[in-house]
Amino acid sequence: MQQGDKVPDFTATLDDGREVRFSELLADGPVAVFFYPKAFTGGCTAQACHFRDLGAEFAELGASRLGVSRDDVETQHRFREEHGYDYPLAADPDGTISRIFGAKRIGPMWSKRMTVVVDRDATVLRVISSETDMQIHADEALETLRKVDAPR
Repeated sequence: MQQGDKVPDFTATLDDGREVRFSELLADGPVAVFFYPKAFTGGCTAQACHFRDLGAEFAELGASRLGVSRDDVETQHRFREEHGYDYPLAADPDGTISRIFGAKRIGPMWSKRMTVVVDRDATVLRVISSETDMQIHADEALETLRKVDAPR
């Protein structure tokens, strides 16, 4: 995925077991889709907690967040509950969602750590990649959304 690309619609299974189409999430506004390699690891927890801690700022911009990893639904549910995430986590054990966004690594390895900011018309506004800076994902997603939300 690159800026300007259109994200095709897909179905995701959320941590509570519900299936949702990506287009349903976009109906409420832009979505910051962030990929993390594995639930309960230090870096992934820091990344996901930073998205949680900035929830009010995303809400002010009418944007939502969706965390995605190759973990199964049960693991995603426990991860969300343990850390009080106020946004859904999608289970992607077969890497389908990761492939759509370009976050899948070659082979059976976990997904890349990246964030894709998607406007409500499914257009990619920005792709943020960093395996080592856990804060940059939410911070730069907000920066992108503020520029889009700014009066023209």
